[in-house]
Amino acid sequence: MQQGDFTQLARAYVHRPAYSAPLIDALVALTGDEVADIGAGTGKLTQMLAARGRHGHAVEPNAAMRAEGQALNLERFAWRAGSAEETSLAEASVDWVTMASAFHWADAPRALAEFHRILRPSGRLTLLWNPRDLARDTLQADIERDIATIAPGLKRRSSGAPAYTEGLEDILLGSGLFTDLVFLEAPHVEPMSVERHLGAWRSVNDIQAQAGPQAWAKILAAIEQRLEGLGEIEVRYRTRAWTVRKA
Repeated sequence: MQQGDFTQLARAYVHRPAYSAPLIDALVALTGDEVADIGAGTGKLTQMLAARGRHGHAVEPNAAMRAEGQALNLERFAWRAGSAEETSLAEASVDWVTMASAFHWADAPRALAEFHRILRPSGRLTLLWNPRDLARDTLQADIERDIATIAPGLKRRSSGAPAYTEGLEDILLGSGLFTDLVFLEAPHVEPMSVERHLGAWRSVNDIQAQAGPQAWAKILAAIEQRLEGLGEIEVRYRTRAWTVRKA
């Protein structure tokens, strides 16, 4: 598996958690109606936006992920191929650009220039992630330590925890393209069966790609051992979102 290629993981994405509903409600109150959800994946955030009356475009470069999203039949959003650097959307065509759990894969300067191009005057850009709350979830913290023991050289790409987002404010405001940064963070709990929890882990690209098949099999076995005998698991997350206005 190659890092950043989600073709083999698309069907596992159904197991991933949603984002904090109150935080999404707060973002919707700040922003306009027509949205470009970039790196939309299988539609985790897109679904939440559609349910709140937003409409627009779901842009996803991976065909397998896009197919899963299209199968949701979200009437308010049109799916299209495209990337953060080349969305294929018209200039000044949307009020709000969102990118959920994906900006770490983008070429930041090119992506920010593209977002600025497609936003209408005073439009907003929101980058958000959904990291596990390791400080308040001992089971997840134990799993994280198991992973570090089995594959000590891993360099995570997909977590929005503070250690991985340091400097993001400087990137957003230093571009000169955006201003008026607002940061929102909210805890939420996602109840999961053991099967769903394992499915969510199977959707993680950066660990599988770096660890390789043998170490990945050991990681899954260690997680299964941690979950053995448990019923419903309450997994703690913290949705973290940075929103800026087009300068």
